Amino acid sequence: MPEIIAFVVVGGSALVVAAVAGLWLWPVRRPGRRLAPAQPLDFDTAVRAAEAHVANETTDPEVRPESRSRLLSHGSRTDRAVLLLHGYTLAPEQYDELAQEFFDSGYNVWVPRAPQHGTVDRQAHHRVEAEELTTYAAQAWAIAAALGDEVGVVGISGGAVLATWLAQVPGAAVRRLLVLSPFFGPNPRQAPAYAVRPLILLYGRRVLRDRVTSRGYSLAAVTQYLSIARTLPRPPRRTGLRSVAVVVSPLDGVVDLEAAVDVPRRIADANAIPLRVCTLPEALGVEHNTLNLGTDGDEWRRRYVALYEGETAPTSGLAGRTSAGQ
Repeated sequence: MPEIIAFVVVGGSALVVAAVAGLWLWPVRRPGRRLAPAQPLDFDTAVRAAEAHVANETTDPEVRPESRSRLLSHGSRTDRAVLLLHGYTLAPEQYDELAQEFFDSGYNVWVPRAPQHGTVDRQAHHRVEAEELTTYAAQAWAIAAALGDEVGVVGISGGAVLATWLAQVPGAAVRRLLVLSPFFGPNPRQAPAYAVRPLILLYGRRVLRDRVTSRGYSLAAVTQYLSIARTLPRPPRRTGLRSVAVVVSPLDGVVDLEAAVDVPRRIADANAIPLRVCTLPEALGVEHNTLNLGTDGDEWRRRYVALYEGETAPTSGLAGRTSAGQ
């Protein structure tokens, strides 16, 4: 029996039985939020806010030095800016190389640390809640939106869920979206579709005591991201997106690869633009972390920027498959 499913039924306790009996009557979706249409930040105010955020982390002994938020600024508002949202259990350093690639391409770049992540307590992420994740994403967007004339979001894994949420939440103006290994659902070998709702309700609502998988993933935490994914509007909203792209690896044993493509495809369709899909070659050996690119990393990161910008042409020398279409 797969590990996650075993956690759902472990013990056969009366609590589980009682909870499961009411699963289909208990709504999973939590109320969405609208990004406040308050006065947008100007560039200088946004930079001061980002720098204050980094300064607070610098003096916080709970935040690991290598995991502090990063602002890569050209010193003035640029034509393009990008927000990079890291994955669950990881921290801003996950994006160091890709952030530099964007910066070298003329972007201002904001890479904020997610709540309960990047701390000396390596299990703090077990306590993360959906509401603080969406608040974090909204606050990060408020800063990023002031850094450039055209602003978009890149997210990986759980960060890709937040990036997609930003691209669909009313009040944002995300123009480009790139999702890497998006965690819209668990790999069916870990938890089939019918188990997602029980997982969210039993662990996400903390009805059952938390469990930690062999990968170090807290079920209480990962189901926070899944609950946010469940709030994405269906059908998706037309929001003015100019490009949508997704990167997946066939070796990824964490995410539902079908959902990883279907969710952004529906969003692209709603905005009457093609979805660009990049499937990494198995020979690359990349599993879930599609930023862990090995010796060909520089070329792949250039391809990622091209995908973000809406280009489909493959980078020379790389064997991955890129496709575009409705």
